[in-house]
Amino acid sequence: MRKHLVTAAAAAAGTLAVLSAVPAHAAEYSSALKIRGVQYDAPGRDSNSCSTGNTDEEYLTVKNYSSSATINLKGYIVKDAAGNRFTFTANHYLQPGDYVKLRGGHGTDSDSSNVVYRDNCNFLWNNDQDTIYLYKPSGSRADVHSYTKRDNDRDGNGYISFHS
Repeated sequence: MRKHLVTAAAAAAGTLAVLSAVPAHAAEYSSALKIRGVQYDAPGRDSNSCSTGNTDEEYLTVKNYSSSATINLKGYIVKDAAGNRFTFTANHYLQPGDYVKLRGGHGTDSDSSNVVYRDNCNFLWNNDQDTIYLYKPSGSRADVHSYTKRDNDRDGNGYISFHS
């Protein structure tokens, strides 16, 4: 009997070690709200000028993959690897299957146009590589994805899709 307990404990420890070795970006979270894709490199020459820049062409698409639940984005947080962050401070409801584009720059948030602006003219995503985190209002992680231009953007258009 003791031999079986030791074997079971060793197997459990091995399983825990394997699970701990899985990279964070490979984990799937139970959230219905996920990062659909990112336009990490805005078309054209990067300029974060608020009046003439192209930060509004850099965006993150967040989608509600639930088949029945409506999700309010208020309190959700988007971060990059360096700790730059955006918090959805207003109510923005995503119906099942709906999405929103979180854009840089300034503009008018619109449910009908599926857009929220960060009201910040600085670029958020790095053009060579970055990690994107999506956190629930509770603080738990909803989704995370790492990318490199070389490995993930085969057509070179500056857009990477994570979930279809």
